[in-house]
Amino acid sequence: MSTNTTLPGDPPGGRRAAAVWGIGVAVYFVAVIFRTSLGVAGLDAAARFHVNASALSTFSILQLLVYAGMQIPVGLLVDRLGTKRVLSIGAVLFTAGQLGFAFSPSYGTALASRALLGCGDAMTFISVLRLGSRWFPARRGPLVAQLAGLVGMAGNLVSTLVLARLLHGVGWTPAFAGSALAGAVVLVLVLLFLKDHPEGYAPEPLPHQGAAYVRRQIAASWREPGTRLGLWVHFTTQFPAMVFLLLWGMPFLVQDQGLSRATAGELLTLVVLSNMVIGLVYGQIVARHHAARLPLALGTVAATATLWAATLACPAAHAPMGLLVVLCVVLGACGPASMLGFDFARPANPPERQGTASGITNMGGFVASMTTLFAVGVLLDATGDDYTVAFSFVFVLQALGVSQILRLRGRAARRERERLVASRVETVHVPV
Repeated sequence: MSTNTTLPGDPPGGRRAAAVWGIGVAVYFVAVIFRTSLGVAGLDAAARFHVNASALSTFSILQLLVYAGMQIPVGLLVDRLGTKRVLSIGAVLFTAGQLGFAFSPSYGTALASRALLGCGDAMTFISVLRLGSRWFPARRGPLVAQLAGLVGMAGNLVSTLVLARLLHGVGWTPAFAGSALAGAVVLVLVLLFLKDHPEGYAPEPLPHQGAAYVRRQIAASWREPGTRLGLWVHFTTQFPAMVFLLLWGMPFLVQDQGLSRATAGELLTLVVLSNMVIGLVYGQIVARHHAARLPLALGTVAATATLWAATLACPAAHAPMGLLVVLCVVLGACGPASMLGFDFARPANPPERQGTASGITNMGGFVASMTTLFAVGVLLDATGDDYTVAFSFVFVLQALGVSQILRLRGRAARRERERLVASRVETVHVPV
């Protein structure tokens, strides 16, 4: 199905749209740096706070629990308050969380700081998606979303390359406190320059209707098969790379595969670079061929499962470097594939529900990541650091997600065709 038509009332895009959207993406970029900073500091955190694998995983689990739990409330807030206010609140919270983590004297205060960071982080991505839909034509939606994800992965790259070096160069507190300055910078940019929408494209005001309004927004979004399909696509595709980058990739490569920290860091960087390249490719493909969404998502799941199985089943003490390289390249496709979930939810919901629908979709991958982070930590402690057993949990959630995708795909496709036909009929009958 082609998406080359411009819908009536579409915003024009252009340079000003790119500049305003760029400010929102800069906030997301910094949030991802803070979110993934623990991925390069996991071993240092374990030593600093004297914790085992299960307790270490609790840092990321709590952060993702807050993030996932905030998605629907944030979606409602974005629909209600607009992007600028929500992004401003998010920047304040994740900056405070990063500063708190820098100065935390104990495991408990560090946990509280990561929870605060997760709360602020939760407010960024949905806001950026909403900002893109308000400033760019609908046909640009898939590419704009993939570009946002690409910039987020650039933030991951910064934490992998820059923050890791700062951490081992200047120490824990200066590295994390210094990085928090980036949060203050983007907050100023949002307050001074960000606009929710172009002139003349303000959305219809939503009357405040309390809890009943909230329930209707959530229920209406959830009833759409496209929203649920988007959630399960996000659930199934995102978590293998998220778990690898956020916490367990470095310990797996160093402790189980016998690599140096420098080599392991290069492989983590490869995941990020692969994500950025594949994100551009997926965005271009889906912008031109909307029907490619599901094959790309399922193909990514199949490739990820195959490479993980080959790595974990390798009979040698350590997997060959070539296999680890291919695994990291394939893991790079997980982020772009997860973005396809929003391309199912977006056309299934009207503009006034976009934030809520995006929040529901975005919960998927983070719930799966949180579950896997916890399971891997528990299994490592229970098996004496047997990474083969621990990482096999990935296949359980992949099987669950694929079964739900296959169950919902037919209904979502029918509803999307019906909505497209109805919009064409309305367009034909618009008086000139």
